[in-house]
Amino acid sequence: MRRRHEVADQGNRDTNVIEEAKFKTFGCGSAIASSSLATEWVKGKTVDEALAIKNMDIVKELSLPPVKIHCSVLAEDAIRAAIGDWKKSRRARNRLLPQ
Repeated sequence: MRRRHEVADQGNRDTNVIEEAKFKTFGCGSAIASSSLATEWVKGKTVDEALAIKNMDIVKELSLPPVKIHCSVLAEDAIRAAIGDWKKSRRARNRLLPQ
């Protein structure tokens, strides 16, 4: 599962609103549905709000059976990984900016 988020960095940098989210999933329908739902949920949210999304929220919304809960875990992990990558690149970019 691959995900990419675009976080607003223009204007008020303190908002950190996720403007765009995309995913690429190879797997079963539950994995695709979990990724799609997570992607829709993070759009328009701040980074902190997106980090508050838990896999069990996805399980409940999609009524996933117990055998498919791992799909929602992958979606939650992907959100966290994408935001972690964004934070890392933002820190690197800020180090390069003149003071």
